Amino acid sequence: MPQSGAETSPTQQPHSFIEAAGLRWHVQQSGSGPKMLLVHGAAASTHSWHEIIPVLSQHYSVLAVDLPGHGLSSEIPPMQSSIAGFGNVLTILLGELHFQPSYVVGHSTGAVILCNMALSHQIDPRVIVSVNGAFVPLMGVAKSMISRLGKRLATRRFLPGVLARRAFKHQNVARVLEATGSHLDSAGVDRYAKLLQQPAHVTGALQMMSHWDLESFVAQLELLSHPLALLVASNDKLVPLHDVFNIMQRVKTANLYPLPGLGHLAHEEQPGLVAERILQICAAYA
Repeated sequence: MPQSGAETSPTQQPHSFIEAAGLRWHVQQSGSGPKMLLVHGAAASTHSWHEIIPVLSQHYSVLAVDLPGHGLSSEIPPMQSSIAGFGNVLTILLGELHFQPSYVVGHSTGAVILCNMALSHQIDPRVIVSVNGAFVPLMGVAKSMISRLGKRLATRRFLPGVLARRAFKHQNVARVLEATGSHLDSAGVDRYAKLLQQPAHVTGALQMMSHWDLESFVAQLELLSHPLALLVASNDKLVPLHDVFNIMQRVKTANLYPLPGLGHLAHEEQPGLVAERILQICAAYA
């Protein structure tokens, strides 16, 4: 059973911890009704849903988790730090909690994990809601930079510590977030700054990205039989629209739901709007 923890989450919201798959997980649960699982993206945590959870909890029993190596959850072993590896340990957590979701919502890489879990028959949701899902591999310089930096920092723990102290100050984090096409308020930037000043979080996020094999994943995605609702922000600088259209062509169960004027962190820019879209989509598959 989950146990209340003393650690401070970025949002100061009630939270608890549970041991599963050899890991210590930070989780948030609220509401009642059909079960809904929320999975954040790389370098984020449950904080990214903090304004959406109260809305969804009025209709659903909501579970949000910090992925391994993120937020307040413990780090996953490097050999398990893959799309399938994250899905495997998350499946064990869901079993420990007796939580089989009827609806799942994932942001960015979180959507990739959920789709792979559905393809592996680890979950059987009525619909998968993707918020700016990062299904297609990064290209060119961005791909090379993330791969090299991630592998180097994930194996040298002192380097993330140096980065956390010197680089992840408010103004620097604000510039990074704006590069995704999103504009968060000062409190939103501060939440990411607090996360990125934790060396373990930096290590976990970079390790995740450095072991991410989207080439193999995309080849399997067209086999997805579950409905896939693609919430797509028009100003997303990380997931270009042409990549979304590529997914639409390959996944016959996919439908597009535009989020005009928003960026990659659309659910944090306009949480009310995104929560409304999620409720409308899930109601259509009730």
